[in-house]
Amino acid sequence: MVTVEQLYKDFGVLQDASNKSEHEEQYLSILSAVKSGASEKRLASQFIARFFKHFPQLSQESFNALFELCEDDDITIRKQAIKDLPALCRVTPEFVSKIVVALIQLLQHFTDSSELSLIQSSLTTLFSINASGTLKGLFSMILGENDCLRDLALKFLTNKVKVLPEDTLGKEDEDLIVGECRKVLMDVTCMEFIAIMNMLKGLKSMSTVTGRQQLVDIIIMQAELDQKFNPEDPDSADRLMQCVKQSLPLFSKNVHSKVFVSYICDHVILDLSNLMNVDGDVNVQLEMLKLFAEISEFAGELDDIEEKVERIYEKLIEYMPLPPSEENDDTAGESSSEEHKLQFSYVECLMFTFHQLGRKCPSFLSDESNADRLKDFRVRLQYFARGVQVYIKQLRTALHGKTGDALKTDENKIKVIALKITSNINILIKDLLHTPPVYKSVVNLSWKPIHIPSKSPPANIGIKRTSNEGFDYNTNRKSPKQDRALYAPPGGKYSQKAGTFPQVNRGGWQQQRGGFGGFNRGNRGRGGIGGSGGGGGIGGGAGSIGGGIHRGNGSVFRGRRF
Repeated sequence: MVTVEQLYKDFGVLQDASNKSEHEEQYLSILSAVKSGASEKRLASQFIARFFKHFPQLSQESFNALFELCEDDDITIRKQAIKDLPALCRVTPEFVSKIVVALIQLLQHFTDSSELSLIQSSLTTLFSINASGTLKGLFSMILGENDCLRDLALKFLTNKVKVLPEDTLGKEDEDLIVGECRKVLMDVTCMEFIAIMNMLKGLKSMSTVTGRQQLVDIIIMQAELDQKFNPEDPDSADRLMQCVKQSLPLFSKNVHSKVFVSYICDHVILDLSNLMNVDGDVNVQLEMLKLFAEISEFAGELDDIEEKVERIYEKLIEYMPLPPSEENDDTAGESSSEEHKLQFSYVECLMFTFHQLGRKCPSFLSDESNADRLKDFRVRLQYFARGVQVYIKQLRTALHGKTGDALKTDENKIKVIALKITSNINILIKDLLHTPPVYKSVVNLSWKPIHIPSKSPPANIGIKRTSNEGFDYNTNRKSPKQDRALYAPPGGKYSQKAGTFPQVNRGGWQQQRGGFGGFNRGNRGRGGIGGSGGGGGIGGGAGSIGGGIHRGNGSVFRGRRF
């Protein structure tokens, strides 16, 4: 059995030799030391890594020796061997894939945090040695039959690729990732889908228009839009919403959302009221409309545009009632049938979408053949606008003078959201009441963050000074009237009643693959300003702000909560 003294003697011979490959006997002696004691094993690991490159004919024996040390009972020996493994790959990069598989297998057997960190560090080092071989090793595990190893490899890949140095992956490496991920996405859970898409979006090649379009095509394939939409199946709605959510950052004037907009128009809008809420805290109908509104801006050219606009219009007027007739002024029963229609959040989403797509088909309202439709729509718009304007006034009065901590109360947070929603509706209504209707106004949807422009204006370099610059020839001239700025709500999640649609952590989704099978929705805010569930919402039951909207001695909405 080789001793420490013998190992140092063999090391000296190899170190001093000008032609080390002639001393194979000493190197074989070092290899045999992996069967000796703890001290000999640690030294053998270091010496094998040092002289490996001089004995390519013994490469397989060298790897086997280090693999044996990686499985030793002594943690210090394992750590030394794990640390030395990548050094062998610098000489023989063809072994990288095998080393990756071995290291991933080690991840499932050990629990010591320092050891696991060392394994991950060695795996990361392999990327700098041979990125292509490392990726092939990881994907061989991800596409393999062992679920435990698959999960470990996938988790490592999706976490580490995003933080690799910029020059680590070349164009061919990124193409390999995209191609292999297409295979992986055929059988994933929702959380895996999100992790993979986040990784792909971070690739350099995916930042181009072509790359973003390629990612959208991958997501469309994952959405399975060729299948019939089942509104009563929570997984069907969840799959569509998650795919739209992942696509949102990719859409632009050059990368269109046409496929998703068409699908929602043709298959979802008509069955919106049938969407199932699995969790009482999640308003799936409203979340679907929010996503629909966001992607409508980048729809591009749509087929059968008039039919699609008509479907949105029909759904919109469901939430915009006609004024009550004189003979029904005192009828109490009527209010209960329209109560659910006075929902500002729904109207904001649908009116914004109608405004976006309506500009692609202006004849839908302006054609003489549609005069009756326009007349009916204007009556609804005028009736709704009166209530919106009164409500905006009430909200501004309630929020006037409140700053800092006063605006952080739950009640005031909801009022801020309500003011943003109603202000957006008011702007859109003004466009639609034009003769003919116009589609020029730009609004920032209430749930999206506000982008505040820089306070310092750009320098006017090269602009000629006007003749009267610096002089005020009319000291009594009134300054031009400034537009009154709306209150900018604080960022973040306002309340459980006015939340946003999160990307991840939606709760206890069932971790089984086979598409988006068996999702359970998590705890998200309802976001339902004016929704039909629970008290405390804006216009949706007891506790709504402002109660009935009153005008003079009469009632605009006949005492209904708005």
